[in-house]
Amino acid sequence: MNAEPFIHLQNVRKVYRTGGTEHVAVSDVTLDIDEGDLVSVVGPSGCGKTTVLKILAGLHGADGGVVKIGTSTANFEEGRDVGMVFQQPMLLKWRTIRDNVILPAQILGLPLKAARERADDLLQMVGLGHAGDKYPYELSGGMQQRAAIARALIHDPKLVLMDEPFGALDAITREKMNLEMLRIWEESRKTIVFITHGIQEAIFLGSHCAVLSSGPARMADYFRIDLPNPRTLDIKTSDAFGAYVKRVYRQLGMD
Repeated sequence: MNAEPFIHLQNVRKVYRTGGTEHVAVSDVTLDIDEGDLVSVVGPSGCGKTTVLKILAGLHGADGGVVKIGTSTANFEEGRDVGMVFQQPMLLKWRTIRDNVILPAQILGLPLKAARERADDLLQMVGLGHAGDKYPYELSGGMQQRAAIARALIHDPKLVLMDEPFGALDAITREKMNLEMLRIWEESRKTIVFITHGIQEAIFLGSHCAVLSSGPARMADYFRIDLPNPRTLDIKTSDAFGAYVKRVYRQLGMD
């Protein structure tokens, strides 16, 4: 583990100003994330989770506090080194799955031959090796979301940000995607920040869990999840898993 964290947020604050009024979206968020961590961020709807993600993506600047991404041995280039996955796959319906996956590489001006080869490798990794020439309408919602994950990885980003990527899926598909997510993370070893409002999902997926209070976002808790890997769905019935879930419940005033 590096002595210096890959991501360092300290007393981060964000205020939206509209028509002379101010809305505090994030009041105080502090956390450190090491390279290769999968940090789940959980909290009530509207608490500011997505705002924190946008700050990490460089889409919003913070209005206070410290935001530092990268280390002395792992430089970070805003935009180039970020991959994003949203709640909806947002695939272009007129492009094949392979052509959807290579889109960020095209935007960044990366060599297309290498991008197509990498796209095929990534599609194989996410279980869609057969689907490169198909169109989005030919895939299920879960398969489309796997394609979106491959697209987020195409330019080999150092940081992958996921904003409730499985929130629109049915419960059974969501469980399957949780398992897929862990497998993909194990293979890619990317640093991932995963936004969710599902407490069990946060504990099942995360190497660490950040708990945000009701908006404006304030860091209520941040802890390492010491559960065995690789994880299976059976772990959700364990006492250790239940203890972590109860810890989040307490922080959110749900106990």
